[in-house]
Amino acid sequence: MICLRYLVTYKSTAENAKGAEMRGESMTEEENLNRITEAIIGSAIQVHKALGPGLLESAYEACLVYELNQRGLKVQQQKPLPVVYQNVKLDCGYRLDLFVEEAVIVELKSVDHLEPIHNAQLLSYLKLSGAKVGLLINFNVMILKSGIRRVVKDFPDAPRSLRALR
Repeated sequence: MICLRYLVTYKSTAENAKGAEMRGESMTEEENLNRITEAIIGSAIQVHKALGPGLLESAYEACLVYELNQRGLKVQQQKPLPVVYQNVKLDCGYRLDLFVEEAVIVELKSVDHLEPIHNAQLLSYLKLSGAKVGLLINFNVMILKSGIRRVVKDFPDAPRSLRALR
């Protein structure tokens, strides 16, 4: 099952996850993914506040990698993503903009507006990589919140779409 969700709040889940860590409780996979995506979004907001819209994607990528590293997150930049065909890994030129904590794919854009093809690209990356959560971030907006999409694929607790319920 695939669903698209837009993030609205960030702080409460991060505080809950941090509190669970401090109490020695282990986080669920969902809590861990929420913690990571919230840190990514917070970092992206910092970068956008400093730079504003209108720059090349590569500038935002470099600054976001720096900000994520400052927060202690492991980031792989321009990570090759092979296609597995008949048990053979083939390099078809796919590259993940960012792969954070070996769990969350971040696809960065600096475009007038996000198109359905951008969602399809992220969904393809999720399928090929086996990752469950991805963020699509368009920096070419006045308020970054309106340029962020969270995509969840095959996550057990992902809410069903209205179409799937019919």
